[in-house]
Amino acid sequence: MQSAIQRVRVWATGAVVAIAGAQAAAQWKPVEGHIMTRWAKDVTPEKAWPEYPRPTMVREKWQNLNGLWDYSITGLDPATSDKWDGKILVPFPIESALSGVGRVLQPDQVLHYRREVSIPSDWKGQRILIHFGAVDWKCKVSVNKKLVGEHQGGYDPFSFDITDAIKDGPNELMVTVIDPTDTGGQPRGKQWLKPGGIWYTQTSGIWQTVWMEPVSPAAHVTGLRFDSNAAEGWVEVTPTIEGTADQVEYAVVVLGEGESHAASGIFAKGKQARLKIRSPLAWSPDHPFLYQVVVKVMQGKDFPDVVKSYVALRDVGMGPDEHGINRLLFNGKPVFQYGPLDQGFWPDGLYTPPTDEAMKFDIEAAKKMGCNMLRKHVKVESERFYYWCDKLGIMVWQDMPSPFFGHQDDRQKLPELTPEWKQNFETEMHRMIDARRSHPSIVMWVPFNEGWGQNDLEWSRSMALKVKEWDPTRPVNNATGWTDMKVCDTIDIHVYPGPGMAPIEPSRASVLGEFGGLGLPLEGHTWITKNNWGYVTYKNKEELTDAYIGLMKQMPLLIGQGLAAAVYTQTTDVEIECNGWLTYDREVWKIDPARAAAATKALYQPAPTVKTVVGHAGEGAAANWAYSTEKPTDGWSKPGFDDSKWKHGPAGFGSKGTPGAVIGTEWTSNDIWIRRNFELAGPIQNPYLSLHHDEDAEVFINGEPAATFKAYTSSYQILPLSDTAAKLLKPGKNTIAIHCHQTSGGQYIDCGLVDVQAAAK
Repeated sequence: MQSAIQRVRVWATGAVVAIAGAQAAAQWKPVEGHIMTRWAKDVTPEKAWPEYPRPTMVREKWQNLNGLWDYSITGLDPATSDKWDGKILVPFPIESALSGVGRVLQPDQVLHYRREVSIPSDWKGQRILIHFGAVDWKCKVSVNKKLVGEHQGGYDPFSFDITDAIKDGPNELMVTVIDPTDTGGQPRGKQWLKPGGIWYTQTSGIWQTVWMEPVSPAAHVTGLRFDSNAAEGWVEVTPTIEGTADQVEYAVVVLGEGESHAASGIFAKGKQARLKIRSPLAWSPDHPFLYQVVVKVMQGKDFPDVVKSYVALRDVGMGPDEHGINRLLFNGKPVFQYGPLDQGFWPDGLYTPPTDEAMKFDIEAAKKMGCNMLRKHVKVESERFYYWCDKLGIMVWQDMPSPFFGHQDDRQKLPELTPEWKQNFETEMHRMIDARRSHPSIVMWVPFNEGWGQNDLEWSRSMALKVKEWDPTRPVNNATGWTDMKVCDTIDIHVYPGPGMAPIEPSRASVLGEFGGLGLPLEGHTWITKNNWGYVTYKNKEELTDAYIGLMKQMPLLIGQGLAAAVYTQTTDVEIECNGWLTYDREVWKIDPARAAAATKALYQPAPTVKTVVGHAGEGAAANWAYSTEKPTDGWSKPGFDDSKWKHGPAGFGSKGTPGAVIGTEWTSNDIWIRRNFELAGPIQNPYLSLHHDEDAEVFINGEPAATFKAYTSSYQILPLSDTAAKLLKPGKNTIAIHCHQTSGGQYIDCGLVDVQAAAK
C-alpha cells in the first residue's frame, strides 16, 4: 500500500506533467482554414508520431525528438537565427496545419529549427546517432553550434554521429533547411509553390520522425539488406557493420510461426548470410506471413549490438502465361495486379499523415476495395508505411518522385535539365532503392511518370536501366503514361476515364498505369468550396458507384487480351481533385466499397478469351473506310448503299494530338460518317465492338442501330452490341457504319469487332 507521502509525490509529479502539457498546448494549435481528418484530434505535442520509426532495424534504446521545436524563417544570408518566430510541431512540414505554423517556405528563405536535447545517463560510453526520416530538401545539422552533418535530398533517411559535439546536461540541436521546390532542380513529386490542378501544396523542412539512439563504438549494425527466394526457400541477410573492433562475427536467427526456429547461423563480418528456411511459407497479399529476424553482433563472448527485423519469402518477375502472353508473375504464377494511385497527401499534414493509424487506414482502404496492390505516386513514404504494407499484405509499385526539368506546363516554363539536376535525381533514386528494397511489399520500381523530366531521352533510358541493374530482383516500369523508352519489363499507358491497354509485346507486359478519375465533390469535405474537378464528374454516390462498377466490368475483357495490371485514380480526393474513392478528409466513402470489392473479384479469376474478328488501326489493321463529312442521304448505314461518291481512306479518322489516336485519315470537322464491308467466315459466339470514339458515336450493323455512346474514350475499349445487332451478324458479307459527332477537344473514330469467349472452368 502506498504511504500518504508517496501518494502526494505521485500526485505532484502528475501535476507537473499536466502543467507542462498545458503549457505546450498553449504554444501550439493546428492552423485553421481547411478540412481536417478525424485523427488530427489525436495529435498533441507530447504525442506526435511516438512509434518507433524504423521497423526494419529495431533497437530497444532510443529517444524520440518529435514535438515542439523553436522555428524561424530568415533570408538566405544568416547561417543561424537569434530570434525565433514561435513553435513548430515536428515532424509536420511548416506549410501544414498540424505544424501549427502554416507558412510557405520561399526559395530565397531559410527555415531554422532549434530544441534542447539531453542524453540519458545510461548511454554514456556509447556513440550517439541522430536519425532523420526525411527532410525536404537541403539541410545542415548542428549540435552546440558545431556542424555535425549536411544532407541533400527530400525523401531518403539519413543519420549523423553527434557524440563528439555533445556535453553533459542540455544540448542545443539546430537544423537549417532550404527548399527551392519548383524553382530548383530536385525531385519533388507534385509539390508546387503555386498549387492548382494536379499540383499540390509543397512540403518543406522536417516531415518524418527525428530520433536518437546509442550504439557500441566497438561494433554496430548500420544497415540490413534482405533478399529471398520463395521457390528455393532461402533468405539472404547482408548486414553493414561498423566500429573499431577487428574480429567481429554476427549471428542470425530466423523465427517462424509461433516463434518457432526456422533458421540460424554465425557468419564473419562482411559475408552474406544465406539461410535455408525450414518448412518455408511464402508471403502473399492473401497470406502476408513475415519471419522475425534477430541479428546479434559478436565480439568474442560479448554482443555489442542486437537488432530485430523481419523478412518474407516471395518472388516477383515478368514472364509468359500458358498462352505465351507476358504477365506479371508472383511466386512463379501470373497474378493480375490491381489497386489505386496512392498520392499520400493529407489535408492536415500534407506529406505527413496525422498519425500512424491514419496512414494504416489508407492501406486498409485499398484492401477493403478488393485490391491487391497500390501505386505509391511520385512520393516515398516513411518506413512505417511499407511496414504496414508488408504486414497487411498489399503489393506496392514504387514511383520515384518526379522532377519537372524541362517539362512544359501550361502555366509556366521550367528550367532546362542540368548535369547537377540529373545527378540529384540519380542519387535520390539510388538511395530510395537502397532504403526500401528489403520490403517484400514493393514489387515494382517506376522511375518516370508521364514524361516529367524525360526531355533527355538517352539519359532517361540510362536511368531506367540503372534501376534494373541496382535491383535485378524486381520488374522495372521504365515510364508510366507515355514517353516509353522501350526498355525494362512493362509498356504502360494512361487512359482516362478508360480502361484501355497498349498492344501486347513479345518481351514486356502491358499494364494500365492510370485510369478512372471519376469525380464527385461533396460539400463540407472539399479543400476549396468551388472549382473542384475530376476527369468525369457525377451527381451522387450511387451514380458514381455505378460508373465505377461499369469500369470494373470492362476490365476482364482487357485482361483476356493481355492486360497484366491496372491502377485506378485514386485512393482519396487531393486538394482540388475530387476523384477519390474517399473524400480528402477520409470521412465519406464516395464509392461503395462492398459493391466495389465484389466487382473486383472478377479481375483475379480466369479471364475470357478475346479474339479479334475485324481489326482496327490500333492493332495495325488500318482498313479502308468510305467516309463523308457532310450529312448523307437516308439509308447510308445499310449494306446496299452506294458510297462510290464518298471519299475513301485508312482508319482511324481524327485530329493529331488526340490521346490514344492512330491517325490514318485526318478529320477536323464537327461530324463524320464512315462505313465499311467485312467478311465473316463463320458465326460469332459473343460479339463486342472494339471502339475508340471521341466524342459521341452511333454504330449500325447491317443497317440496324447497334449501340450509342456519349462523351469520349482515350483508347480502344471493348463495348457491347445490342442483342438485336449481335444477331444480325452472319457468315459472309456484313456492313458496319458509324456516325461520330465532335463536341470539344480532340476527335477520333475507329472500330473493330471481337469475339469474347468465356474462360474455361
